[in-house]
Amino acid sequence: MRRLRKLVPHLSVMLVLALVALALWAAWLGWDQHADVRPDGTTTGPYEAWQLIGLVLTLLAPVYWAASRRHVTAAVLGVTAGLTTAAFYDWSDDSSGLFVIGVGMVMAGSLLVTAAVSAVIASVKREGPRRSPPSSARRDGR
Repeated sequence: MRRLRKLVPHLSVMLVLALVALALWAAWLGWDQHADVRPDGTTTGPYEAWQLIGLVLTLLAPVYWAASRRHVTAAVLGVTAGLTTAAFYDWSDDSSGLFVIGVGMVMAGSLLVTAAVSAVIASVKREGPRRSPPSSARRDGR
């Protein structure tokens, strides 16, 4: 029973982060579905760099929140699951089947980056700010 009590908050954080990641994907990338055709005939997109940067920057807040509260695994798995699910849903209408490679890349990239960012946040929060000793505690008499 104790183990279940410890597991429920962790799973709740993971589910919330997955839903947040899914919602942020929809907000930043979900509405842009068409490739841009340049005057020379080449195509780009459908996403612009500012959309991806916005998605990453807005995901930092929930990842920071979870990692600073020692929910590192939930942060990593929740964000990865949310982004992977969103990419799969968004790209699954591709008839070539190559969207699976892109979804795999989203999964691997979000897993690695979120793990690194969460580890840094958790280690910085664990150490806390370094304080110098009060002036009265100095031994050199200054």
